Amino acid sequence: MEDIGATAARLRSAAEAKPMRLPVNRRVDETHHAVTPDGLSVWYTIQVSPHSRIQEAIFERANRMPSDEECRPWLDLLIAGAQAVEAPGLPGSTTRRFEAFERSPEREAPLA
Repeated sequence: MEDIGATAARLRSAAEAKPMRLPVNRRVDETHHAVTPDGLSVWYTIQVSPHSRIQEAIFERANRMPSDEECRPWLDLLIAGAQAVEAPGLPGSTTRRFEAFERSPEREAPLA
């Protein structure tokens, strides 16, 4: 398995090259996915719409929820130019999801 920096760079490159258009069918291909030697599954996608861009990182383990110590180094390498916020999860889940929203207000419809 590649080191974390090289793997994160590969995931970012795949997401930049093939961002998902919103609204989106949540099907993600394997170029956006990596599994570490110790079993941490890492997904990274970029979703775009005419007025926003969402970076999303998902961490998953088969037997337990990934720790902050496992997720933080990946988030620092994957989420660029924004602060990632953890999305609420279900009790007992073995998955953690982080999102960073970037908006372009000048391209949004004006509020009435």
